[in-house]
Amino acid sequence: MGFISKRAKLGRVLAEGLVTILGPTVVGEGTVLGYGVVLGYPVRAVLKKLVEEASSLENYDSESRGCVVGERCILRPYTVVYERSRLGDEVETGHFVMIRENVEVGDKTLIGSHTVVDGYVSIGSEVRIQTGCYLPPRTVVGDRVFLGPMVTVLNDKYPPSGLLVGARIEEEAVVGAGSIIMAGVTIGKRAMVAAGSIVTRDVKPDTVVRGSPAKPVYTRKDYEAKRRTYMEKMKHP
Repeated sequence: MGFISKRAKLGRVLAEGLVTILGPTVVGEGTVLGYGVVLGYPVRAVLKKLVEEASSLENYDSESRGCVVGERCILRPYTVVYERSRLGDEVETGHFVMIRENVEVGDKTLIGSHTVVDGYVSIGSEVRIQTGCYLPPRTVVGDRVFLGPMVTVLNDKYPPSGLLVGARIEEEAVVGAGSIIMAGVTIGKRAMVAAGSIVTRDVKPDTVVRGSPAKPVYTRKDYEAKRRTYMEKMKHP
């Protein structure tokens, strides 16, 4: 089983192989932990102190404040969840996902392989985050948002200034593959960002934008009509 803290509270959990569970971590019923999963990993300040002291894994365990993983989650191999983060029920991660400290993830959210959620991030329920996305501190993602592969969100307008301003992606918005969302930008409810766009300004709700910099091209209603036409054409070529 690897290393399991005596302070951890585990429901009926399936561990696929060696896992590390530190501190007072809580894992709900029916959750699957892939090989190499780490839960409750210490934050940077704690880790630096422990390394300087040449500490053991037992010291990591005693310092960790643990994390919470809900029921019926699937954490695939080499997912790392830092201490003080909380995952809701039925959350899924791909392979090699990192979720830093003080992250909140809602129920039934999927976080794709090689994604980094870099601490102090709020992610809603039923969100779909595809492979290789990056969410920096102070990002807020609403319910039922879709982020395509390799979406990058930024939080520093004049790096490295240290003056972090989080972006906000509101409910049911869609951000296409490879897009970049600049610091402080708000993507409105049901708005859409076309693949490869660079979003430098707020996007109004129900608006579709594309380009670099991204500009409005039509409405979400127009997009849905185009999508229905395309799907019908594919069904009946």
